[in-house]
Amino acid sequence: AMALCLKQVFNKDKTFRPRKKFEPGTQRFELYKKAQASLKSGLDLKAVVQLPPGESINDWIAVHVVDFFNRINLIYGTMSEYCTERSCPIMSGGLKYEYRWQDDSKYKKPTKLSAPQYMCMLMDWIEMLINNEDVFPTRIGVPFPKQFQQVCTKILTRLFRVFVHVYIHHFDSIINMGAEAHVNTCYKHFYYFIREFSLIDHRELEPLKEMTERICH
Repeated sequence: AMALCLKQVFNKDKTFRPRKKFEPGTQRFELYKKAQASLKSGLDLKAVVQLPPGESINDWIAVHVVDFFNRINLIYGTMSEYCTERSCPIMSGGLKYEYRWQDDSKYKKPTKLSAPQYMCMLMDWIEMLINNEDVFPTRIGVPFPKQFQQVCTKILTRLFRVFVHVYIHHFDSIINMGAEAHVNTCYKHFYYFIREFSLIDHRELEPLKEMTERICH
């Protein structure tokens, strides 16, 4: 059901195609293949996220940030028709959490946006960063910028908010599509990764704390 669902999204809405691919033959592509292979082998997700011996931490983080972006973008894409200006006029995670949008160009101050608007701004903003060679260098020998991990923390923190919104406001849609196992696996992989490298402030994780304790042992 999930494969069919994803297929329909690909056909229906071009904006939810994966937005960044690793070039075959590059070091990053090899690392990506290694990460995917260990994921498919059914290894414990806690083991899968650990840095392979001899690999650079920034390369490992870069590969995962891009992969999580593509996968979370797709998850949101599969249920975006249920997330509308009308159903979700505020980007929130239940009654306690509201997320405002801020960037360096259009929204200099934290601004209230509807969930679909927020998601659109978020995906465009991440896409711009991961395609920027000064932030995510792809050529061998080009060093990562000093603030690389800080940038990744910001990207991952905002991607976590997509999970918050989807789980709290659209869980029924996930179940109806038969996508619960897929979304849970993606969430667990994401959660173990950010915990392994302490990439998100624990306060940001609060909205899904109970669910996380239940599914991430």
